[in-house]
Amino acid sequence: MSRQFGIIDLFAGPGGLGEGFSAAGRETGTSMKIRLSIEKEATEVRTLRLRSFLRSFEDGFPPPYYTALNNGSGLPDWSTLYPVAWARAENEVRQLELGRPGVFEEIAAVLDRTREGHHGDTILIGGPPCQAYSLAGRSRNAGKAGYVPEEDKRHFLYREYVAILNRLRPAAFVMENVKGMISSKVGGGDIFQRVLEDLRNAGDGYTLVPLAASRESADIRARDFIVRADEHGVPQARHRVFVVGIRNDLAPPSGAAPLLKIAGEAERADVWSVIAAMPRLRSGLSRRGDDHESWQVIIHEHADRVIASTEVAADIRAAMGRLKGEGLATATQRSATRYVGPGAIQQAALDRWLLDPFLERILDHETRAHIPGDLGRYLYAALFAQERGKSPRLADFPSFLMPEHRNRDSGKFADRFRVQVGGRPSSTVTSHISKDGHYFIHPDPSQARSLTVREAARLQTFPDNYFFCGNRTQQYHQVGNAVPPFLALKIARVIREIIGGSS
Repeated sequence: MSRQFGIIDLFAGPGGLGEGFSAAGRETGTSMKIRLSIEKEATEVRTLRLRSFLRSFEDGFPPPYYTALNNGSGLPDWSTLYPVAWARAENEVRQLELGRPGVFEEIAAVLDRTREGHHGDTILIGGPPCQAYSLAGRSRNAGKAGYVPEEDKRHFLYREYVAILNRLRPAAFVMENVKGMISSKVGGGDIFQRVLEDLRNAGDGYTLVPLAASRESADIRARDFIVRADEHGVPQARHRVFVVGIRNDLAPPSGAAPLLKIAGEAERADVWSVIAAMPRLRSGLSRRGDDHESWQVIIHEHADRVIASTEVAADIRAAMGRLKGEGLATATQRSATRYVGPGAIQQAALDRWLLDPFLERILDHETRAHIPGDLGRYLYAALFAQERGKSPRLADFPSFLMPEHRNRDSGKFADRFRVQVGGRPSSTVTSHISKDGHYFIHPDPSQARSLTVREAARLQTFPDNYFFCGNRTQQYHQVGNAVPPFLALKIARVIREIIGGSS
């Protein structure tokens, strides 16, 4: 009989880490199932509960789920159709905010019952909120009058994670955070070294293990804990800190080679590999009538101005002329539902991970509306990236396409308009995608738009059948705040291999 491990997911977000670990737990060998997920945001909790409910069906998701998705109708009342399974999902996913007075005691009581309720051991996963550590967050904080890092409780939310390690004493843990955590300082000291020491000494003591670095030396450096998602088959240059701890009474991994093997060239994925086959859409048009004819007029006006401008390099003007001659602005719809798999030929494993043959409609593939000026900037930027193989800086734009921002010339927003170049992994998909699309411009200039929720979800490697609750802004926010599930699957396999045979 294989060993069984219960997973406790803290700061769970929409469930990216949990999705990967659950999938690894359903593979042959060691069994791993989520027993408890903790998240404070109500919309994310709804998403988590739905996914927990769906995973409880071992022979595949229930037919009413696909009926609702394929008909474009609302989801049914699961508590009526499947009361036992839905009650189990509600019990598994708790809306709680770690760090609030009294919450730890409430969680600890649940953890104690959870541990008693199954055979085997536990694995703790999750990552404390990163706003205090991220470079963007630190920049914002530096501009706040009277801001004192030592008084920002977000720097020390990781201690809630440590407190639960002390109470639960799991066989292993995985803590994820932004790369900026390594360089963050509080009180003149490196916060990351403090985090590592607290994790190492938690509970019965843990051996800290880097995933993607060689373990030839006994001296583990801070940067050894960085995992680069694009090196492991994810179509996104997302570089994050992953600290893995193995309880000291269990055998640590042997050998010096990195535990998380770098993907070969045939396993690498880029932007086009997951979104190229999706139905083509035009951007929306705000501040005037949003119809295809009006949109076409604006796109052609921008194209003609670029072609005629002496401010624009000759190769870009020529490319715009060719694009116009080939039928610029042929995409007519703002949304599409026809399901098309990713078709990631060079990454078959990712293709299988994303694909769902029972889907007839693609979810959440609807464009935003943009002002006329941004349509021109998106058109120009995507064409520039197509020709030059890189996204333009603000200085590369002609004057008539420059945004009218007060801080335009400050140098702080030189890459304010960023194209996700088709032949490369995307830049990091973050929660900022919920605010505007400027950093997430589609690589096809003829569509002149930002990425849809589903395109962003594919770059984050969420399966196509993953349903995000809430409105579009909330969906973008969930996608940007997640750990890529395909990467989580690979990490979970490593953990399973390490602890599955330990006794």
